[in-house]
This record gives sequence, C-alpha cells and structure tokens, in this order.
Amino acid sequence: MKVLIITYYWPPAGGSGVQRWLKFVKYLQEFGIEPVVYTVDNVIYPKEDKTLLHEVLENITVLKQPIWEPTDLLFWKKDKPQKSGISNVSKSGLLSFVRGNFFIPDPKLFWVKPSVKYLQKYLDLNKIDTIISTGPPHSMHLIANKLRQKNNIKWIADFRDPWSDLYYNKDFNQLSFVKNKNKKLEEAVLKNADCVLTVSNSLKEEFSKTTNRVEVITNGFDNEVITENNIIKDTKFTISYIGLLPKQSNPRVLFKVLKELCSRNKDFKNDLNLNFIGDISDEVKTEISNNQLNENTNFVGYVNHNKAIEYQKKAQVLLLLIPNIEKSKGILTGKLFEYLTAKRPILAIGPEEGDLSEILKETNSGIIVDFDDEKKISSEILKLYSQYKEGSLKVQSKNIEKYHRKQLSKKLAIIIKSLHS
Repeated sequence: MKVLIITYYWPPAGGSGVQRWLKFVKYLQEFGIEPVVYTVDNVIYPKEDKTLLHEVLENITVLKQPIWEPTDLLFWKKDKPQKSGISNVSKSGLLSFVRGNFFIPDPKLFWVKPSVKYLQKYLDLNKIDTIISTGPPHSMHLIANKLRQKNNIKWIADFRDPWSDLYYNKDFNQLSFVKNKNKKLEEAVLKNADCVLTVSNSLKEEFSKTTNRVEVITNGFDNEVITENNIIKDTKFTISYIGLLPKQSNPRVLFKVLKELCSRNKDFKNDLNLNFIGDISDEVKTEISNNQLNENTNFVGYVNHNKAIEYQKKAQVLLLLIPNIEKSKGILTGKLFEYLTAKRPILAIGPEEGDLSEILKETNSGIIVDFDDEKKISSEILKLYSQYKEGSLKVQSKNIEKYHRKQLSKKLAIIIKSLHS
C-alpha cells in the first residue's frame, strides 16, 4: 500500500517540525506501507540539521518542487546562510500584521497551486492509496484537499498544532474577515479529510466538534535517544531547556523565584546554571537580565539533534515550558518524549490539568507546576536542589515504550489500512 506524504519540513530542516514524519517514513515500510514524500526544493530553513539526512532511507522516493516564500523579502536577508530568530517572528508589529493578514493561512500558500499541478501529474502515472498532509504550515492541507477533490483517494490530515487556535496567531493582529477565512479553510479540511490525526487528547476533543474521525498519535522518541553512552552529568545544578522558546512560554515567575533563591542562599547561587539550548526569544533573555541571572545563564544556540540529546542527558534538571495561552491543556511539545528517555527529572511549567500532566504522572518522570504558582515552583526547585546536594537527584521513567517511534508508526499503519477495509 502506497501513501503520499505532503510535508514542508524535511531534512536538512532542523527543529521539532521535521521529526514526526521523518520517523514515520523510517518505520512505515516495516508495516506494509510504502511512503512517497513530497516536499520543498530550494528552501532555506530557519534551522538546519544536515545530520538528519542520514536518516532518510535510500529506497524512499522524495519528490521536490521549488517554492517562493514572501517571508524571504519581509523578515530575513537573502544573503544569510539561514533564516534567524524564528522565536521572534511574531512581535506584534507591522511585519507580523502583514504576515497574518495578507498570507492566508500562511506564506506557503503560493506553493499550493504549482504543487497540485505537479502532484496531479504524478497521481495520473502512479498508484497512490492515501494522501497524508501535515501542518503547520497548514497550506499543506490545502494541497491535499484539492487533490482529494480531483481524485478518488483517501486523505489523512495531520495537525501537529491547531490552525485557527495556533498560539501565536493573536500576535498577528488578524482582522475579523481573516479569522473567519482561516476558520472556514480549517473546517473544510476537517470535514473533507477521511481521518484527522493529531498529537493530544485535548486537540482530538476540539477537532471532534467538526469532523467524524479523529485519531491521536503523539510524538515520540527513537533509538538514538535511549542509546547508553558515557555522558558525564553536569557538576553544577543545571536546569536545562532544549528547543525553541517563544515569548508565549516565557517563565517570568520561574526567573523571579530563582532570583529570590539566589539572594537568600549563596551556595544555591554558586551552584545554579541555567542552560538554554536552541532559539530563545528576546523577551526571555530580557527577563533573565531583569532578574540578575545573567552570570548563571548559558545560551548555547541551536545545535543538531544528536547534540541536543547529549545536553538532555547531561542536565541535572530538564525544564519543560508550555505556552501560557488559552487551551494550553492540549499542548504536548515534541521534546517531552525525548526528555522521558534522558532519565533526568522534568520540571514543567504549564496547566496542572491536561495532557502533559497525565503523561508525567503515568511515566513518573517529573512534576508540573501552574504558570503563576510562585510558592510551589520555589518548593519544587528546593526539593530538586536538596537531592542534587545529596547526590540522589535522579528519576526512573516507566511506561514509555509505547512512545517509541516504531510503535507509533505501527499505530499509523493500522489507521491507514483501516481506511481501505
């Protein structure tokens, strides 16, 4: 059985957006599904990780077509080797207004028409049983929707994040007619797809209001994450965050608490080391500076996937931050599942009731504290610090094997085949 996967993010793209479908493609053939990937050709990704190219199996057909993106003119200079500051794209200014109101649903919309034309020719010559589109960018779903209308073919729409409720949409200051258009486009995709795939139970509940069939397949971890090696733990009391950190996830209360703890306890101040590995928003850096934490903070910048895993395993504590927005209960960041296998205590800041909370409890891997619970954040950090000083800071994650990418791919294969039964 053959599936056509329409995705914007593909190696050498770095970051979390590429991992989900790179790993599905890696394992699907073991379950009787032959994937064909359609992606962009001449793109300069915000972050690149060329090490991921080695994970693309040689027998996989990868179709590519060039794309023109207006954001090349609006946000970044063409002479830069990579687009930078993706965490700072939504700054609520003029460029954000243009991005949010003139390019609906996103700046990749100019790729829709040429992609439909190209893929229709491919479908005329090659048998494909199922089309799968994954967003964001949600223009990928528009391509699949048009192909679905022209062909007798099954379609799975994968929502890694919401569409009209995407957490940074409000920073675009979208006009009412733009919000309505996005909503209508989203509803068309939800209603026309044979199956909607998403990453959390809360998102499933939301999408089920519009569509008949929604399946949940979370993100996960792969073999390179659990490979044992002789990584030496940090000697300092490191609290490490790995990944993209937008302003919506800025943990202001955490920094306030750390400032107070440093001022009261000289040993704590000397031991504390905040590690930020990835693309960190300017608002976060400003907050760190305002709380006199600069000398305790290390900004590493973007690193490749393997290096990111190394930082996870070295850390004393892993910091997980959920955007402080409406409907945050359904947000499950991809890094959670790699954090689980690092066997380091997770300190999460987010909604105390939600999908993340349930997984942390089920796997015995950490604690989640509400965004504004200053007292609890302080007490939990002091507990972790006390264990660190005693040399007993560790965690034994459990019940995590079902989040292995191979098991998740098996679940996907079952869903694909069910559309044809």
